[in-house]
Amino acid sequence: MRSAVFKNNCWQFCVWAPEKKQMALHIVKPFEKEFTMHQNDEGCFTVSVETKEKDLCYFFKPDNENDFPDPASQYQPDGVHGASQTIDHSLYKWTDRDWKGIPLSQWILYELHTGVFTPEGTFESIINRLDDLIDVGINAIEIMPVAQFPGERNWGYDGTYPYAVQNSYGGPDGSKKLVDACHQKGIAVILDVVYNHLGPEGNYFPRFGPYFTNKYHTPWGDAINFDDAWSDGVRDYFSDNVIYWFENFHIDGLRCDAIHAIFDHGAVPIWELIHQKVKTLEEKLERRFYLIAESDLNSPAVLKLPEQGGYGFDAQWLDDFHHALYVLLNPSDKQRYYDFGSMQQLVKAYNEGFVHSGEWVRFRKRKFGASSATISGDKFIVFSQNHDQIGNRPDGKRLNRLIDFEKLKLASASILLAPYIPMLFMGEEYAEESPFFYFVSHGDKELIKAVREGRKKEFEDFGFDDTVPDPQDEDTFNWCKLRWEKRNQGYHGMVLRWYKELTGLRKTLWPLNDFQKRNMRAELINEKAFALFRHTGGMEESMICLFNFSEKETAYTITSLHPAVKLLDSREKKWNTVTEEIKVHPGKTEPNHTILLQPLSVVVYGLQ
Repeated sequence: MRSAVFKNNCWQFCVWAPEKKQMALHIVKPFEKEFTMHQNDEGCFTVSVETKEKDLCYFFKPDNENDFPDPASQYQPDGVHGASQTIDHSLYKWTDRDWKGIPLSQWILYELHTGVFTPEGTFESIINRLDDLIDVGINAIEIMPVAQFPGERNWGYDGTYPYAVQNSYGGPDGSKKLVDACHQKGIAVILDVVYNHLGPEGNYFPRFGPYFTNKYHTPWGDAINFDDAWSDGVRDYFSDNVIYWFENFHIDGLRCDAIHAIFDHGAVPIWELIHQKVKTLEEKLERRFYLIAESDLNSPAVLKLPEQGGYGFDAQWLDDFHHALYVLLNPSDKQRYYDFGSMQQLVKAYNEGFVHSGEWVRFRKRKFGASSATISGDKFIVFSQNHDQIGNRPDGKRLNRLIDFEKLKLASASILLAPYIPMLFMGEEYAEESPFFYFVSHGDKELIKAVREGRKKEFEDFGFDDTVPDPQDEDTFNWCKLRWEKRNQGYHGMVLRWYKELTGLRKTLWPLNDFQKRNMRAELINEKAFALFRHTGGMEESMICLFNFSEKETAYTITSLHPAVKLLDSREKKWNTVTEEIKVHPGKTEPNHTILLQPLSVVVYGLQ
């Protein structure tokens, strides 16, 4: 990494600018002075500054141009256009020395956005809510991107400084305090990072070097330069960023945004380089770190090791699972996912992973994907909603605002009983009603105009005709704040208890912790219902989960040589908000017993 490091009683500054002839360091606080920097053979300019001051604010001046922030800045206290500030990471006193992490297969993941998760919108304010997450069974949180972005409001995917922690959230120390507190409470922390593009505002990277190339095109313009001329410095910049989060912030894993928009056809692709560096760090620190992909490729190669021709990711988001499940729950929204809609597809998602595995796909206008049937379930992360699926609606409605409680119970059970790693979106566990809109706080008027027009056009293309909230308006951001006071009230409290029941089953029943495909099977009952069989490798313990998405009763015969004992029934009185009597499934059945699945219900039996 090129930046400022405190060593031998002085600050050592380094910036990569291989095509520049001159570089100056301009310190502006706590004193003002310029220093001439010297270039080495690798295209880096360096200089050492002796001082007892630990918090220096500075700019770089390439070729006697204007002052620009450090591309590898570790803190931007005055925003993306302001001076960079030095950070001495050795000064933070960690209390998590005994923390060795949680195996990926045991995660119950929870995605959150720092700015709207609490009224304060800071890292430290999240700490006060960790016990609430533990209470519902959460043991890993995924934080949406925190790299410095313009202003105080942003999803985080417009970040401009990948090494600098957002100032309005609490900066580097606030982030470390949160991770430290999570580890003390037994919670792993995963950070969302963006390596496929950099935000437009405050992006001074081209002033320093060839960070971008027009060799490839992305939705955000020129691609980041991972395999063109001068790409070695760019590759080091981003691969070192991975290690930076693990070493200095004790992060347990990274979720890498839209890896399909990263192009590298070199002999050692960027993901192989990152994989090598992570493995070296794991050996050094004797603990595991995880890399999770968001991928639109439907390719098993994402999850294979580099020596097998793969990317080396430990897991990836399984969007096909969401799409197959969502359209069955909310068919009125099928226009957004018109290649999905059958129960056979959801059954395939349980059995194999990718739904599109080589078939003709209308949205793609070609055959798409490859089979993931041989890949273990703990390589996939599934969800019924996330920031994209909610925020990319003009109304920002969460799933519980689109479907009724019976379907909501089906949705949550489908995720938490699945042979995959489950992920909840913040507030989902108690049916939060606040929307989750797209929001920004740019300072560039032309950029603000472009964002407004772009969002409207995007929704028109999806067939939405709703009024789109202004992303720049602060009210749009404030509407997204969670309303924690509702968490235990009435309907919200019942939803919360339902989620706790499901996470409790997941943590205590051995079959729900077995991710081998050979030890599970989903079978179609009819076009609206399916059965999911889970058992341990030695068959010591087995269970059957029955899902009925129909408005009508569905008959199903439990074929077993042993009695079946009911473990969960979504139609039991304690899980219903209606007053009329609901027929419930028998608490215990005899071998080969036929039961009637109630409309829109899920029931779980243990086979003894």
